[in-house]
Amino acid sequence: MQMQSKFVACLSSSGFHRLRYFEWGDAANPRVLVCVHGLTRCGRDFDTLAQALSGHYRVICPDIVGRGESDWLANKANYTYPQYLSDMATLLAAVLANSGDDAGASVHWVGTSMGGIIGMLLAAQPHTPITRLVINDVGSFIPKASLERIAMYVGKTPPFASIDAAVAAVRATSPFGPLSEGEWRTLTLPLLKQNAVGEWEFRYDPGVGEAFRSGPIVDVDLLPFWNAIACPVLLTRGADSDLLLKPTYEAMCRKADVRGVEFADVGHAPMFQHADQIDAVKAFLTAP
Repeated sequence: MQMQSKFVACLSSSGFHRLRYFEWGDAANPRVLVCVHGLTRCGRDFDTLAQALSGHYRVICPDIVGRGESDWLANKANYTYPQYLSDMATLLAAVLANSGDDAGASVHWVGTSMGGIIGMLLAAQPHTPITRLVINDVGSFIPKASLERIAMYVGKTPPFASIDAAVAAVRATSPFGPLSEGEWRTLTLPLLKQNAVGEWEFRYDPGVGEAFRSGPIVDVDLLPFWNAIACPVLLTRGADSDLLLKPTYEAMCRKADVRGVEFADVGHAPMFQHADQIDAVKAFLTAP
């Protein structure tokens, strides 16, 4: 099914901003799936997964503010999870507005890394609309070392002379596993824009990286939020991930209504480009 590009107006302390999202499937389908990307990525990461699930769902893939085709925030200090949760609540209200009260009370969620944290925080809230959750390669504990690795490049990437150079840079910093050259290009092109002198730049606001430089980097404990989640969860992990550590993954999988699956030869994070990854998500989300 064809993808449609839409936007919704969200609010921060600096005023309104446009949040771009991509929609797949029948707009009248009451079954809604929201797919949310990682820190410097965009909603187009889920093109392959969205196509595979668009016969079952109305699939919504937003560009989180400051990324992709969404607006950048004037106040960089607003690139925080409270802002992302507020934006997602606005998005959910917009996409569920025509679904009716009963259908609109439920949504399924797939989140990679940052998108998984957003999903975890939303699913932990009272009266959450999320009734089934896929958390991709992030967990209840995020080690300082992985955040230090991310801080080394986020917001610091210079322009590229060519698309090929940009693809090479993404490959060098993204342990997504064994992807073909075509798959790497597919996952890189939506991230790029051309500047006035013909160079290629990433579409995310460098201000996103300020949070990594505003104070000391420390371990992050999300266990209280994880413990508050009551819906069924699928936890996916790259077997070589440095962000979702093996002990954290195993501890999370011991919780009731949690299933786990690991993908060999993948670091942070699985990108749902191949059948084994897509099938695992599809089987969990569409099970009775």
